[in-house]
Amino acid sequence: MTVNELTTTPAVTGERADLLAALAKQRHFLRFTTRDLTDEQAGRRTTVSELCLGGLIKHVTAVERSWANFIVEGPSAMPDFTAMTEEDQARWADEFRMLPGDTLAGVLASYDEAARRTDELVAVLPDLDVTHPLPKAPWPQPERWSVRQVLIHIIAETAQHAGHADIIRESLDGAKTMG
Repeated sequence: MTVNELTTTPAVTGERADLLAALAKQRHFLRFTTRDLTDEQAGRRTTVSELCLGGLIKHVTAVERSWANFIVEGPSAMPDFTAMTEEDQARWADEFRMLPGDTLAGVLASYDEAARRTDELVAVLPDLDVTHPLPKAPWPQPERWSVRQVLIHIIAETAQHAGHADIIRESLDGAKTMG
């Protein structure tokens, strides 16, 4: 079943509601770091890192989309990380920066779209215990992940990058997400 085939999204309760609430909170913190910024500011590097706010949101969007595809399609939705070409690596690096033609509004709209799809998937999946084998990767990993583990990973990835974004924003103009 694909999200496009859905006509209604059921109410989400219990564990699913808890997972989505945790993810929504981290998404909010990440998005909040971009409040009142121009496209130029969203693309500005403020630390020695290559990271910028717009690029972080692009990256989190790509990660969430990729893992949502994994939930539906299994490992065929993911690249073989051990066989990435220079072109693949360059494309991956572009996720972390604002490219010519990128706008903050466009980046945020893409993020909203990816978030809606993930939320709809969580609402309609019959079982969070379904597992898929993970794609090949050059780092230690378990052989399989359940839908639940994928969702926890998306939450952790979003939270980690929301923290990065908070530092970048504070370095940009002193604004903070909290405190």
